[in-house]
Amino acid sequence: MTSLADLRKNYSLGSLDAADVDPDPIRQFHTWFAQALDAKLPEPNAMTVATVDAQGRPAARILLIKGVDERGFVFFTNYESRKGRELGANPHAALLFHWVELERQVRIEGAVEKTSEAESEAYFQSRPLGSRIGAWASEQSAVIESREQLEAREREISAQYGENPPRPAHWGGYRVVPTAIEFWQGRPSRLHDRIRYVREHAADAWRIERLAP
Repeated sequence: MTSLADLRKNYSLGSLDAADVDPDPIRQFHTWFAQALDAKLPEPNAMTVATVDAQGRPAARILLIKGVDERGFVFFTNYESRKGRELGANPHAALLFHWVELERQVRIEGAVEKTSEAESEAYFQSRPLGSRIGAWASEQSAVIESREQLEAREREISAQYGENPPRPAHWGGYRVVPTAIEFWQGRPSRLHDRIRYVREHAADAWRIERLAP
């Protein structure tokens, strides 16, 4: 059996220098995301979302990004889920994209705010019917007795609302407003390239710096 300590890969696909990146990290993110799409990676929009509860205990899970612009990074969820409760107690989060085939990571840290009702409504109405029904059927993160209980609730909601379920009040979006964004490119011998943007609040600008790997 292969030892976990012996599992390793030497990264050699690319490089990253502060002189080569866009002055704006959101544009730089869009560039890298477009390259991930062009490479036909499986679910390039998947990201880890890390939160911390009121006692300082961390938790992480995989979600899908649903919007990125100059205001921040948006995802949608049940506000009463574990992540929702944690964000209510400590409105800060870290996001991580890992595009392993490109030997790249993007790390985002920032404060979290809810999206507007209009944004949440617009995205909810764009979802497939099954997902809209599921937003009602699942008390996300709650303990349930069985799969059968969940499916019975799904049938109940489907019969109640048909093809036009309204958006539940407990469901909507969060926006991570970034204070730091790091672009990580794998390099040989673990001497990776790490370029970090740090928001300069006074000037609403970004400072670019290189980090040791």
